[in-house]
Amino acid sequence: METVLEATTRDRFGKNEAGRLRREGRVPSVLYGGATGEGGKPEALPITVDPKALLRILHSQSGANTIITLTLGSESPKVMLKEFQLDPISRAVLHADFYRVAMDKPITVTVPVVLRGEAPGVKQQGGLLDFVHREVEIECLPADIPEHIEVDVSELMLNQSIRLRDIIGAMTWTPISDADLMLVHVVPQKAEAEPAAAETEAAAAPAEPEVIKKGKVDKEDEGEAEAKKK
Repeated sequence: METVLEATTRDRFGKNEAGRLRREGRVPSVLYGGATGEGGKPEALPITVDPKALLRILHSQSGANTIITLTLGSESPKVMLKEFQLDPISRAVLHADFYRVAMDKPITVTVPVVLRGEAPGVKQQGGLLDFVHREVEIECLPADIPEHIEVDVSELMLNQSIRLRDIIGAMTWTPISDADLMLVHVVPQKAEAEPAAAETEAAAAPAEPEVIKKGKVDKEDEGEAEAKKK
């Protein structure tokens, strides 16, 4: 089913304007791609979208990999989310970047890995299932983006593993991540004394402050600055 998201252009920028838009129930956003500006760089078009509609897309099975039909005046480009920012407390969408996609050209996306089945190395041999990599990077046509990549562990014994190369077959996608990437393996359970010692050392270590990346809150200014130069 086609996913449609209504958008409107905007011509006022800055922190105060972004706050006003959010209070009015709109998310300040930027659409990249399409026409090129000076120096051949893709044009950045400032827009706004409905936060509730955007959250429904993000919470869907395809999530951020959803192909969206963006209704923008007389234009309806196919787009994908490039980046989005959530409020750390309310989880409200603060900003979103979209980019145009051509349905006949491959793109690179990150897709979640999902495990299926029960490993006999755990049930019968008492091992632990270690889910090492939960996402892989692939290349495919936009219409062929899988919601997830399924890995069957129903024959996985103790000390055995499944790597990305083991699941590559008649797929509609090409792996970008290393084919030797380990996805999951069954490992022996460690002695209880080892984790206990590790926990003691961790408790003795001083707590480190939480690191928060800078430059996220006002990300819309970067795209808007490019737009105002046009």
